[in-house]
Amino acid sequence: MSNALVKDPNDIRIGILGMTEGNGHPYSWSAMFNKFNREAMPKECPFPVIPVYLAKEDYDTMGIPGAHVTCIACNRREDAEHVAKLSLIPKVYDRPEEMIGNVDAVIIATDIGSEHVERAKPFIDAGLPIFIDKPLCDNAKDLQYFTSLFEAGYPLLSSSSMRYAKEFMPYHNGGTREVGELRLIEYGMPKKWETYGIHSLEAIYPIAGPGFLSLRNTGSARRNIVHIKHSKGFDVVLTGIYDLSGSAGLIIGGTGGTVVAHSADSYFSFRTQLVKFVDFLKTGVRPFPWQETVELMKLVIAGIDSREQGGKEIFIQ
Repeated sequence: MSNALVKDPNDIRIGILGMTEGNGHPYSWSAMFNKFNREAMPKECPFPVIPVYLAKEDYDTMGIPGAHVTCIACNRREDAEHVAKLSLIPKVYDRPEEMIGNVDAVIIATDIGSEHVERAKPFIDAGLPIFIDKPLCDNAKDLQYFTSLFEAGYPLLSSSSMRYAKEFMPYHNGGTREVGELRLIEYGMPKKWETYGIHSLEAIYPIAGPGFLSLRNTGSARRNIVHIKHSKGFDVVLTGIYDLSGSAGLIIGGTGGTVVAHSADSYFSFRTQLVKFVDFLKTGVRPFPWQETVELMKLVIAGIDSREQGGKEIFIQ
């Protein structure tokens, strides 16, 4: 008996929603499904890094088997039309809910957590499987809402692509033996904690594992300095510095040594994240437990709360 979440696992029609300031995922993610306009993408994409990493891939073998982005809607129609042109999306809608009845699943490719309940609600009411870009949410009320959906069996998935950074994968799930007993993990990202803090958190989560105790953010809105304590006895230090040039190196230190790793293959991590969603649609099997998303969102929210309370220590559980 099939546990697929869609009618035809070999022909999945996906609608994509965008976009928010500074977030080019509708361009790049759609191209990973559909390929792209080879002439227009390098010249017109407003996010220069996207055509650079797309150009490194073998165009003929691009795509995710069994799935295509078939339609798009953005806050502004002109944005949707431009993404559709560059990423070969056949249909543009003025309103996202017009997709209902014409798609099998939806990707909400926006990164403002406080907007995600409102953006998702029409599709939830229609019973469509949804992938929501990071962070799922940025407040406790919305986290409880999404958790109630999970508990009711709703097919909802959310993650940061940094969970799938291939340079960090060797250290996942106990892969830190070479450094001895773990004592410290450090990592940092640019932009806002509210939108990019989850990148740092989800990058280190498969290394650290569950069991975070408390978080203290002693920085400011543009210079977040976050100290997290883990139940296994090690510390995590994350930074969210607005004008940092790219991500900082991942440092994993222990009683027997230290390793440093850098994430460089954005295409791999983004595509892997999308493949995991498609696999979820085909099998009904989650790529990781929902409880991990809950703990990660609690950390995102604690980072905001601690900063706003002058660096107060916030207990997670």
